Amino acid sequence: MGVSHISNRSEQQSEGWSRRGILAVLGAVPAVALTGCSSGSADASEGTDGSRASASTKASAVAKQPVITVTPADGTKKAAFASPVEVTVTDGTLASVKVTGNDGSTLAGSLDDARTKWTSAENPYSGTKYTVTAQAEGAGAAQTSTFTTKSPGETFVGYFTPEADSTSGVGMPVSINFTHAVADRAAVQKAITVTVEPAVEIVGHWFSDTRLDFRPETYWAPGTKITLGLRLKDVEGTDGVYGIQSKDVTFHIGREQISTVDLSAKEMVVKRDGATLATYPVSGGDSDHTTWSGIMVISERFKQTRMESSTVGLGDEYDISDVPHAQRLTTSGTFVHGNYWASTSVFGSQNTSHGCVGLHDAKGANDSSVPGYEFYASSMLGDVVIVKNSGERTVDPANGLNGWNLSWADWKAGSAL
Repeated sequence: MGVSHISNRSEQQSEGWSRRGILAVLGAVPAVALTGCSSGSADASEGTDGSRASASTKASAVAKQPVITVTPADGTKKAAFASPVEVTVTDGTLASVKVTGNDGSTLAGSLDDARTKWTSAENPYSGTKYTVTAQAEGAGAAQTSTFTTKSPGETFVGYFTPEADSTSGVGMPVSINFTHAVADRAAVQKAITVTVEPAVEIVGHWFSDTRLDFRPETYWAPGTKITLGLRLKDVEGTDGVYGIQSKDVTFHIGREQISTVDLSAKEMVVKRDGATLATYPVSGGDSDHTTWSGIMVISERFKQTRMESSTVGLGDEYDISDVPHAQRLTTSGTFVHGNYWASTSVFGSQNTSHGCVGLHDAKGANDSSVPGYEFYASSMLGDVVIVKNSGERTVDPANGLNGWNLSWADWKAGSAL
């Protein structure tokens, strides 16, 4: 799995300003002036020509200066990051507003019809210092103020499968496991995008409050390019718990390999891009330890690994330190793997395992002539293994990367959007 932390929003800036842009509008503030007129009339004047002295009155009004107000207020140290930035002006109109973070990002926004209020299109990021530069039309110098948003308290991240820049088989879903239970599934799912080339409908499905998988209706087309967009930073997954990731991750789908295990015939047929690549004799789970049936996806691969019965609830029935060519099919412990301890005659004739699918192999995992080695060498993460006629019910879709066992309608019903 991979996880990455916050990406700098300046990475997405475009020429001139940034992806969030700077909105500048021009308006005019009408000058307000009050003026008065005077008139004269004759009046008797003491001792001379009887003329009346004239008096004039002049009145004027001084135009009011625009007053700009920024919210959050200048100097705020722990401003909320769940509300947009606002800039208002009285006795005037706004000419331009620029909001810049200390991470190089900018906040785009828009004015109301009266051009007296500017509101950012998105909320500011947490833990960031912002500088707001606002200019009123016809006024003098621009006004500058600063504020710093508070850091979130508790946080969560999503660990994703497959790994960044990896190539997988056609059955590999995009699976995200969150480090904290998600209450607002719609908000979190909305902040995650999965886009593909060639284009096809992709839908998310919640298996639990900590796991969200994405897949198309049918297996991926070979050669598909998948881009996972995580925009979880400051998304409130549950009360007071915020995401911290903002990143794009790319995966690729390789060739198609689908292997079908028929435990009645005790053989596995491997098809590559529709053509039969190989047929191997196998041994599946015995009558007391039947193998899950259904569509399963290879989620882990080990050239050699230890398998211990106590880890899967089977007491001390076995403990093998060097199982060769093991490929995981379920979280609960189902593998397709090499087997060097059983007689060669078992494969293709008897189901004797504790639930895994076994192929003849050699101790040490270095003999390239045996089926266990060959199948492992031909496989990759995300390859599909279908088990039928095992005497067991279909595997739980959440048990491993096995969501293909859900119909498309049932898969879509698990989306929060």
